[in-house]
Amino acid sequence: MVSARRVMGAETEFGIWQQGNPRANPMRDSARVVDAYAGPRGLKSSQSFWDFAAESPLADARGFLMNVAEAHTSQLTHLPDAQPESQYLANVVLENGARLYVDHAHPEYSCPEVLTPRDLVLYDRAGDLVALQAVRALAQSPEPVNLYKNNTDSKGSSYGAHENYLVDRSVEFDDIVAGLTPFFVTRQVLCGAGRVGLGMSGEEPGYQLSSRADFFEAEVGLETTLRRPIINTRDEPHADPAQYRRLHVIVGDATLAEPATLVRFGATALVLGLIEEGLAPACELADPVQALRDVSHDLTLARPLALADGTQTTALAVQRAYLEACEAAAGAQPDAATAEVLAEWRRFLTALETDPMELADSVDWVAKLSLLEGYRRREGLAWDHPKLALIDVQYADVRPEKGLFYRLEAAGRIRRLTDDAAVARAAVEPPADTRAWLRGTAVERFGQQLVSASWDSLVFSVDGGLVRVPMKYPLKGTRALLEERIAGARDAPSLLRALGVTRLGDTTTEGEV
Repeated sequence: MVSARRVMGAETEFGIWQQGNPRANPMRDSARVVDAYAGPRGLKSSQSFWDFAAESPLADARGFLMNVAEAHTSQLTHLPDAQPESQYLANVVLENGARLYVDHAHPEYSCPEVLTPRDLVLYDRAGDLVALQAVRALAQSPEPVNLYKNNTDSKGSSYGAHENYLVDRSVEFDDIVAGLTPFFVTRQVLCGAGRVGLGMSGEEPGYQLSSRADFFEAEVGLETTLRRPIINTRDEPHADPAQYRRLHVIVGDATLAEPATLVRFGATALVLGLIEEGLAPACELADPVQALRDVSHDLTLARPLALADGTQTTALAVQRAYLEACEAAAGAQPDAATAEVLAEWRRFLTALETDPMELADSVDWVAKLSLLEGYRRREGLAWDHPKLALIDVQYADVRPEKGLFYRLEAAGRIRRLTDDAAVARAAVEPPADTRAWLRGTAVERFGQQLVSASWDSLVFSVDGGLVRVPMKYPLKGTRALLEERIAGARDAPSLLRALGVTRLGDTTTEGEV
C-alpha cells in the first residue's frame, strides 16, 4: 500500500532586492539576511559551520561521478572556496533543525526533514516567517532589503524552490524517470505559482501556470542552474547510500497557498510509492520539455499533448490517471495523511475540469490570475502592461502588509492549514519524528560546543579535538528515541556518552545515531 508519509523536505531560494540600490551585491545582501536572523538569536553563522565532509553534488544517479574540472562552479556546493565571492557564503543551522544559508545570489531556507505533507506545509511556512523576521531586522539598517517567495525576476533569471524525497535505493533510476516525467510535466496544473509573461524574460505578453516551466531545457541531467532538467540526477542521499537515494526535485514552483503545497508534496510522495511498487501508469510523452511549456502556457487546460506511441492526451487526463492509480494502491483505509492528500488532489482535479476559478482559494496560479483579471477588467490593461508585472512580484512579498498573497489570506480568500502560533513554534522547535529533532536540540542546548553540522552529521569540539556524530538514518535521532536518554546531558561530552558515541581520534567516532 502506498502512503503520503515519507521523509521529505523543501528548499526555498528567496528573491532579494535592496531598496533603492539596483547595483547592490546580492551575495552580500544574502549574507546580511542570514546574519540578521542568526545574530540576535546567538546562532553561529559562518562559511565553515556547515559540515561539507559528506557532500557529493557531482555524483550522478546514472552511475558516474562528474569530474570537478568539467563542472560549473554553481555545482561545486561541496567546495565553498571555489564559489565566487565565497566570503559571503554564510551558513547557520537553526533551532528547528533547518538550514539558512547563502546559495549563490540568494538566501535559502532548507526546512528540516519531516514525515507528512502537513508537517511539510508547517515547516515550509516557518521558513517564510524566518525570512520575514530577517527583513524586519534589516529594515532598521541603512541598507534595508526585501525578500520574495517567487522563482524569477522576469529578466531572464530563475531561482529554485526544490523538493527532496527519500526513496528506496533498490528502485531502478530509469523507473523513477519513466514514472515521474509525465507526472511532473502536468503537476503544474495543481501547484503552479503563476507568472505574467511568456519566455525566460517574459518577453511575450500573456499569463502562464508555472513560474519555472520556461527555464527547463533537458529531460534528465545533473545540472540545477544551467540546462535545467525535469528530472535531476544528483545522487547525494544525506543518508545511508546502501538503503536510500534522495530524489532532488528542481522542477516545482515556490507555492504560498498551503493547500497547493500540501498537494505538491503529498501527491509526489504517493507517486514515488507507486514507482517503488511498480504500479506507475504507463505514459510516455513524445517531447517532455516542450510539453512542460505547453501545459504552462495553456490556460484552457485542454491542449493535446503528444505521446510517444502517436496518440494524444491532456494534462488533466494524466493527473487523473495518477490519482486513480494512487487511490487504488492506497487501499480502502489509507492513513490520515494519505486520505487528506487524495481528497485534496481529487478536489483540485474536479474543479480544474469544471471551473478552475473555484480553486482561487487553494492554488496560487488561480488566485493570482483572479487578482490580475480583476485589475485588467477595471483598468483595461493588456497583459504586457507593466502594472501587471509589478502585481506579480508583489504577490510574493514576504511582508504581510505588502504581499498580496498574505492580504488575500488575511481576508479569508485563501484557505489556510496552519495558524500563526503553530508556525512560530515550528520556527524554533524541530520536528519530533525525524533526526531533525537531535540536530535542533544540539543547536539549542549544546550550541557553544557544536562546531559544524549537516543533514547527516554533528561535529563537536571536545577536549581540544573534534568528534563527528554520524546521523545516516533519518528516522533515528527522534524525540521518542532520545529525549529520555539525553535529558541529563549538560555539555557535549555528557551528550556523547548518552548517545553511546566513543571518540577514536580527532575526527572519527564509533557509534551511529
